[in-house]
Amino acid sequence: MDKALYVAMTGARATLQAQGTASHNLANADTAGFKAALANTVSYRVPGGTHASRIDAMHVDQGFNSRVGAQRVTGNPLDVSMRPDRWLAVQSPDGGEAYTRAGNLSLTPNGQLVTGGGHPLVDENGQPFALPPHQALDIGHDGTVSIIPLGEGPKTMAVIGRLRVVEAAPDRLARGLDGLMRNTTPEQPFAQAPGEVMATGTLEASNVDAAGALVQMIQLQRQFEMQVKLISRGDENAQSANSLLRLGG
Repeated sequence: MDKALYVAMTGARATLQAQGTASHNLANADTAGFKAALANTVSYRVPGGTHASRIDAMHVDQGFNSRVGAQRVTGNPLDVSMRPDRWLAVQSPDGGEAYTRAGNLSLTPNGQLVTGGGHPLVDENGQPFALPPHQALDIGHDGTVSIIPLGEGPKTMAVIGRLRVVEAAPDRLARGLDGLMRNTTPEQPFAQAPGEVMATGTLEASNVDAAGALVQMIQLQRQFEMQVKLISRGDENAQSANSLLRLGG
């Protein structure tokens, strides 16, 4: 009986963790460039030498859904949408390099180019990208940034740098607690992606299916209730069995 209770208990725990993943996805249904997190449950035999008799229902992180989100035209020159398997490089809070597809860019008062989450974009050399005073800005499809200096005419437009955009397959990326992706094999750094890497004036929406996430949350809630009932019934059966043993004695 204790084995059944153990399996039901670990299953309920895994269901709660899956519910957290589903709610996190739903909360980011409107976040630009967000990739839905994937989760699953697997059976894991708990080590115990020659008595490994417990099976744990374990929640596992299966990465993220790499499908490209819907494209939304904004006309904003600071909005960019990345091509498939292309990622904007940013400076993470720990000073390292991380990656995102959130193309809703903005300028800080000191001219630094940042993502909607406030993470500084970096150039080809890995340095934070800052712009001098200007009256017009253009981001090319290859990631080059051009400006018309303040008080100058259109003919003075000049390229001041290129954004670092890398080509990375989904299986080489893992999402951190800060929502940014990181290279799972840092000893093999990503190379600058060639050619057209982005479209400007458009944004990639989240690829979360909001209706599907709601249905999943309902299913997980019912599954959790069933597992709790199984634990309760197992406890009642154990108490009944103990009562019979006492009467038999």
